[in-house]
Amino acid sequence: MTRTIASLVTAAGPLLQPNDGTAPSSVPNRGTTDVPTGGSGQVSQAAWSLGEWIGYSALIAISVLLTIIALTTLWWMLHAWRSRDALKSTSFSQTPRPAAHRFTLLVPGRHEQDVMGETLDMLAQQDHPDFEIIAIVGEDDPETDAVVRAAAARHPDLIKVVVDDTAPKNKPKAMNLALQYATGDIVGVFDAEDEVYPKLLSLVDSRFQETDADVVQGGVQLMNFKSSWWSLRNVLEYYFWFRSRLHFHAGSKFIPLGGNTVFVTRSRLEWSNGWDAHCLAEDCELGVRLSADGAKVVVAYSPEAVTREETPPTFASLLKQRTRWNQGFLQVLGKGEWKKLPSFRQRFFARYMLTMPFIQAATGLLIPLSVVMILFVKVPTAIALVSFVPLAPTLMLLAVEVVGLNEFGRLYKEKVRIRDYVKLVLGLVPYQVFLAAAAVRAVVRHAKGQNGWEKTEHTGQHRTAAQPAGEVVGFATSLTGAASAPASASASASVPRELADSTTGGTR
Repeated sequence: MTRTIASLVTAAGPLLQPNDGTAPSSVPNRGTTDVPTGGSGQVSQAAWSLGEWIGYSALIAISVLLTIIALTTLWWMLHAWRSRDALKSTSFSQTPRPAAHRFTLLVPGRHEQDVMGETLDMLAQQDHPDFEIIAIVGEDDPETDAVVRAAAARHPDLIKVVVDDTAPKNKPKAMNLALQYATGDIVGVFDAEDEVYPKLLSLVDSRFQETDADVVQGGVQLMNFKSSWWSLRNVLEYYFWFRSRLHFHAGSKFIPLGGNTVFVTRSRLEWSNGWDAHCLAEDCELGVRLSADGAKVVVAYSPEAVTREETPPTFASLLKQRTRWNQGFLQVLGKGEWKKLPSFRQRFFARYMLTMPFIQAATGLLIPLSVVMILFVKVPTAIALVSFVPLAPTLMLLAVEVVGLNEFGRLYKEKVRIRDYVKLVLGLVPYQVFLAAAAVRAVVRHAKGQNGWEKTEHTGQHRTAAQPAGEVVGFATSLTGAASAPASASASASVPRELADSTTGGTR
């Protein structure tokens, strides 16, 4: 029996053992490969061409740039909400001090006959005991002039008219002209379409006393978020800018001021010789100069006390507005006042902020290239993964915007519909492309020396969409002290007022 088993094993041949150096020349159903391998067993790859190097580098640069922009934007947007105490500190005092200052309110308007009369009437209802209003109109704008003079006739003790005869006309020139006739120790600026909270001056006066500030920046809020797909995003931009971002800038001691609801002491305006008459972002320029000189800027935002405005009525108008802002930033960058900021951190922050139009323009030009590469070019896996890195902070940004829209609706008693959230999400990419296009247009205009003022028209959309200011949730409904005085009492206050019904601007 043993001999029989041995003969069978011999006939079957030797058994295969691991690592015995023998193996069949081919294994059925396993396939073969003829690709040569190196010593490591890896497949050799051809070197990238010059075009691939450029394309891949551009894709990585875009990804890194978009990630940085998204992360910094997200950080600034959430600054005010870092704690409950921090959010509370951003608001006006609910128990303002008695009045201690005299205010001059500048209201420039050009072809604003549809909205300016109501704005002046509303400003005249301020409960502060000592203020004046200077309405500024051009000599070539009879329609607005008629509306303004009618308002001055309704409020002869409060409103006077200054006629702007400068050429070419722009907002900073008009305000510099009116500044010659100002009698207040604090000067505030409002736009022709503004809806202003009737107790705002009392709150601002108290803020100056509480903080010994040189500048107090109040809140501004666009209201007509249902008008168009871009108005929704424009409204949220303002909400996060004035609710949070400006507080971060003020804390960093470098702040581009807002264009209205900003109050500056007369002494500081005399120091700065008013506003830069040649700058398309005169508010930003003034903020940079004041920051460089160490001025104290305080930002306050209370939902009830914000100044309400409207988004530009057309897409083309929005493009012109955003172009003007970007171009103004480039002018401020070139002027170089930011280099006088005392610390490296401030100067770095200023450079980043003021070069944002260049960054957006470059990103806008590279976006089409990246899309083409994704669709038609076979990108290595590692680079493809890098290109998706900006998606994470972008989705976080979108989530914050959704929450912000919900909070906006709650604070301002506006019903936010499902379609509004859908428009918010779907409008993310188109709006970013629009911002890039506006930045490119600003860079081109700046390079060509085209510094003409492109005016934004107003139609009063916010006045049909907004709720009355007294019905806003989130702020005290009654204020103590001087702020509780009725508007009628302020008109008969003991403080003397010597205001002319109209004044014609002459040589500056």
